Amino acid sequence: MDRNKDAPASDVPLLEVADLKVHLNTPRGLLKAVDGVSFRIARGETLGLVGESGSGKSMLVRSLMGISPSIAKISGSVKLDGDELVGIPRKQARSIWGNRIAMVFQDPMTSLNPVVRIERQLTEPMREHMEISRADAKVRAVDLLKQVGIPEPEKRAKQYPHQLSGGMRQRVTIAMALACDPDLLIADEATTALDVTVQRQILDLLEEIQEDRGMGMILVSHDLGVVAGRTDEIAVMYAGRMVEHSPTDDLFVHRRHRYTEALLAAVPRLDVPKTMRPSPIAGSPPDLVTFKGGCAFAARCDTAADVCHTERPDLRANGNSLHLFACHHPVGEDEALDVPVTVGAGASTSTETKEVSA
Repeated sequence: MDRNKDAPASDVPLLEVADLKVHLNTPRGLLKAVDGVSFRIARGETLGLVGESGSGKSMLVRSLMGISPSIAKISGSVKLDGDELVGIPRKQARSIWGNRIAMVFQDPMTSLNPVVRIERQLTEPMREHMEISRADAKVRAVDLLKQVGIPEPEKRAKQYPHQLSGGMRQRVTIAMALACDPDLLIADEATTALDVTVQRQILDLLEEIQEDRGMGMILVSHDLGVVAGRTDEIAVMYAGRMVEHSPTDDLFVHRRHRYTEALLAAVPRLDVPKTMRPSPIAGSPPDLVTFKGGCAFAARCDTAADVCHTERPDLRANGNSLHLFACHHPVGEDEALDVPVTVGAGASTSTETKEVSA
């Protein structure tokens, strides 16, 4: 079943997104929920997608799955192993769900049917997407529950979702997502509703499974501490656009966008005195229906100049750097950037990566 791990090397990225736009015609006007986002993910790589609520993260990943709202108009390109997904018929998109792209949602109860036993919820997608008998599907279901760390998997398979704890239900949704060996796994705020101890267990589990299966993964979070040390690259989203995109290690040492700097300042730190409290970001994100132009973060930025209110900055890099940012007055022009960031409960304990407290 492990087709991903043994897949031949290829110059074609697992996922390639180019100028993706998701616009919604609302009663108030056109809402540009995702406005020209581009990135690539290779097999075995993890992208962290970070931003406040309303930044466009969830709308972006749902558009990759083909489960955007019916009023959404999607343009641009999304290629999975070179196959275009934008514009394909709904029936064809359904054949991809779980089979090639799978998603773990924030609230497991939105993914689990409360009146259907766990075993059936695991075996039905296998029977639909894989050539497997009912008996073999049941055996595989128990094995998946065991893989995701659920004790007494044979017993739990016969139970209903309400009979499991929140952490166990989330493990079941991960098992469901892995049931058909997807090429790409999307974890959309998958640990937000869990306590810190369980959160770390789930993040460790996702990391172990990805390494074993060689999947690509998108880890969506509003918390930089969750993605620190667990991703290869981080993309920071704000107001529907990608404002910074960088290798993870480089982002925490050489962050360039003022919004990224503000997100870091809002995260609790373990290496500073208790009297130094996190700094909240003043104001609120702009109304994307009425927003006229310029930098969307300008109204909340202490360093905004006239140009920031009138001209929208495009993603750019310094020289041949892989670190992209969209800011007229980036961090680092007038201050030192080499400030260490400390690990917290949600992040990896690696000492080689600059990390943030969760």
